[in-house]
Formats: sequence, structure tokens, C-alpha cells
Amino acid sequence: MKEIVLIYLDRSGGLQKFVHDCKKYNDSKQSYAVYRFIISINPSDIAELDATLGNYILHNPIKAAEIFQSVCFTAIKTLSLIEQLQTEAQISILLKPTHLPPLPSYVLSLSAFPFNYTSQRFYMSEGIVIAMGTVTKYTQGARFLCTEETCQFSEGRFRYIRVHLPGATESATVRNDFVCSLCSSPLQEDMKFRVLGDKQIVELIDAKVLDALKGYSNNKSHFRIQTFTVFLR
Repeated sequence: MKEIVLIYLDRSGGLQKFVHDCKKYNDSKQSYAVYRFIISINPSDIAELDATLGNYILHNPIKAAEIFQSVCFTAIKTLSLIEQLQTEAQISILLKPTHLPPLPSYVLSLSAFPFNYTSQRFYMSEGIVIAMGTVTKYTQGARFLCTEETCQFSEGRFRYIRVHLPGATESATVRNDFVCSLCSSPLQEDMKFRVLGDKQIVELIDAKVLDALKGYSNNKSHFRIQTFTVFLR
């Protein structure tokens, strides 16, 4: 599947964009704990190249991102695109599908039962924005060091990298109870390597509320429409 990823990136122009993004990182004088890349993908084109990889993208995007991460790390090291990069864990890949199959199972509807949305896959959802929060910062990635000075992971290495994953809370990325796997000493964040991003909270409501406001009857004696919260990162 890694070979398929490379073929797709080459054919779609994604490889050229990736090389360009690497150049911006390499030319920057700032040191990064995490190098973030946004890759646009067409699930239909990938499924034609390899059905298994296409299925990963649609139904297990986190696993698919790991495959892209491995390919991107190999490309960076082979072509010497980012001199500062040390480990594969420093690469964060965000896959952005151009579309999803026009099937009911890919539509997130909180007005339909049962709520069978336990998988961490892509869904489409439509609604009306009724409230928006201010744009705030969140931690996309962070580097931690061992607090034991005699430990080899106390300096210099990018051994402990925490990267934000979709659906995770802030505490999953930055906490004070992480411990070193080598000596079990507490880990401390190296603040100068923290990578920040923007997030915004949006309150949505199902578009069916418009019918209710217009006084349309749906042959039900009563019904309820509830808002839901979306985190934009």
C-alpha cells in the first residue's frame, strides 16, 4: 500500500505540493517538534488503484494516515527534504477527502435512529450555524523530555512526541503525568517546541428546523430538534 500511496501522490500532484511544503519547513529558521502536512485525496481514485487502501481511507482514516506518514517520512529522508527531522513520529498527516460516496451511510444525521456512529471515519453533515465561538489556540503537537538528567532521553532527542488526533481532547496531547519508558521518571514538556493551531467551536442545528418554523406538519404529534457542537481545527 505504501507503493500505491506514492503512485497516487505522484499522479495527483500531491507529491509536488508535499515537496514544496517541506521546502518551507527546511528554509524556516524555527525548530519544530511536529511537521504538519495537509494532503487532499480523492477516495474514488485511490480505491481504483488499491481497494484495501481506499477502504482504509473511508472507514479507518487514522490507519490510512499512518501509511501516508510512513511514505512521507521515507521521502523526506531519501530526498533530504527537511534536515532537522529526526523521527517518523514528528510527522503529522491530515487527510482531506475531496468527497465521500453519495450513500446514506456516509451522512451524519442526529435526527435518525439508531445512532450508529461509533467508528472514527469520515461523515458528511449539513446544518444551520446558530452560534460561533471565538478563535482560540490549541496544541497540535508537543515534545517531552525526561526529567532524570542521567537518562539518555533527557535532552537532544525527539523520543517523546505528542500529536493531536481528531476527536481527542487537549489533555490527550499535553498533560503532566507522562512517564519515561526507559527509567519511569516523569516527563516534562519542552515548551519551545510546542506547535499551536487555531480552533473554533460552532453550534449547528439540523436544517429540518426550517420546516418546523414554517409550520409544516410531519404527521407527528410532537418532535424535538436539538443543536450539536462541532470543533473546527
